[in-house]
Amino acid sequence: MTVRRSRRKQEEPDLGILSSRTLFSLQRQLFETLAQQGHPGLRPRHGAVLAYLDEEGSRATDLATQSGQHKQVIGTLVDELVELGYVERQPDPADRRAKLIVPTEKGRDHMVKSDAILAAMEAEHAKAVGEEAYTAFKRVFKLVAERQTGGSALAE
Repeated sequence: MTVRRSRRKQEEPDLGILSSRTLFSLQRQLFETLAQQGHPGLRPRHGAVLAYLDEEGSRATDLATQSGQHKQVIGTLVDELVELGYVERQPDPADRRAKLIVPTEKGRDHMVKSDAILAAMEAEHAKAVGEEAYTAFKRVFKLVAERQTGGSALAE
C-alpha cells in the first residue's frame, strides 16, 4: 500500500507537499543567490527573523507571532544574527522594559537584496505561467495560507 500511496502523492501532491517543495526550492535559490551577493553566513532558519523584521525594528514577541516560531527560537536566532552583524538590540522608545531588534547596515543590505531576488523570482514565475494566472494564484494562495493560520485575508 505504501507504494501506491507514494505514487499517488507524486502524481497528485497535496497542499503540504506542494507548499514544502515551493518553500525549500525558494529558500535554496534565495540563500544561494544571497551568498553570491555577499551574505554567505545566512541560513534559511534566519528567515524567521529577517523576513518579518521592520527597518525601524521589531520586538521579538512580534517576530515570534508573525513567523509562527516560539519566542525562545527567535531569541536564539537573534543571538546568531547579532553575532553575524545583521541586527542589534536597542531599547524600545515606547517601552523601556522592551528591546527592539533593529537591522544594521549589513542587515538592511540583506533586506534590499532579498527583496530584489524574490521579486525577480516572482517575475520569472509570472512570465512562465502568465501574469493573470500568477496574480490569481498568489491571491488564492494567500487566502489559503491566511485561512490555515487563522488570519483574515478575506477582509482585505
